[in-house]
Amino acid sequence: MTRNGLALHTWTLDTTPLADVLRIARRTGWNAIELRRVDFLRAFEAGQSAAEVLDLVRASGLPVACVGVESGWMFAEGTERRRLLQAFAESCGWAAALQCATVMSPVDRGRGDARRAASSIREVGDIAAKHGVRLALEFNSVAEQFNCLEVLRGVLARAGHPHCGLLLDTYHFCRSGGDPRALEDLAPQEIAYFQYSDVPKNGLQPGKTLDRLPPGQGAVPFPEIFRVLTEKRYGGYLSYEAPNPSAWARDPEAVVREALLATRALLPPA
Repeated sequence: MTRNGLALHTWTLDTTPLADVLRIARRTGWNAIELRRVDFLRAFEAGQSAAEVLDLVRASGLPVACVGVESGWMFAEGTERRRLLQAFAESCGWAAALQCATVMSPVDRGRGDARRAASSIREVGDIAAKHGVRLALEFNSVAEQFNCLEVLRGVLARAGHPHCGLLLDTYHFCRSGGDPRALEDLAPQEIAYFQYSDVPKNGLQPGKTLDRLPPGQGAVPFPEIFRVLTEKRYGGYLSYEAPNPSAWARDPEAVVREALLATRALLPPA
């Protein structure tokens, strides 16, 4: 693992305008930025075009580690499904325009037929392939069905699409009771992307996930997880995604500078 692939997820500074997030990320030493679909939607609401957002990001000089897509496509039907697939393709196009190789999506929050989910993964995998990107699919620890590593691995294996892989997020992994030893079973090609933040040691509330912390302040065994990533020769970005209202109330530059230093302190030697 190198020390040159640390990305800042824009949700970490959700209340800070995108232009400021980009400047702060560059000034504090992050290597890349992760964009959400909502970053584009907020710009549209302010009268900006997608082209203007892309130009803003390019002007920052920061590579883009990943672009988020709109969730809900796994079980949607009819008109809503067509809209979501069009939105998926749009996000893939933005990623390609930014020379970004990865898009990410959370799983659907509800329940549905696993065969239907696998079919949907293959369908969006084909869309991703057309744009030359790969989908990283993230399980959600508070979802009803796809809420742990094992369940998501199963549906991804059933889909069997080379342009779809696993998004490993330390918050959801540890909150779902994941053991770092389970990661040793992963094939390197399964890991499409990596996000991280720490889980509070106590005080977790059902359904609440806006309590994420900088690495080293909670219960996540980062040394063990980073060791496995090194052994698997994961070469992608490590994206710091830590939405938390208490962080949003502080100086944004101080928040991400502290997180960057905390991350570097826990990484294994390059």
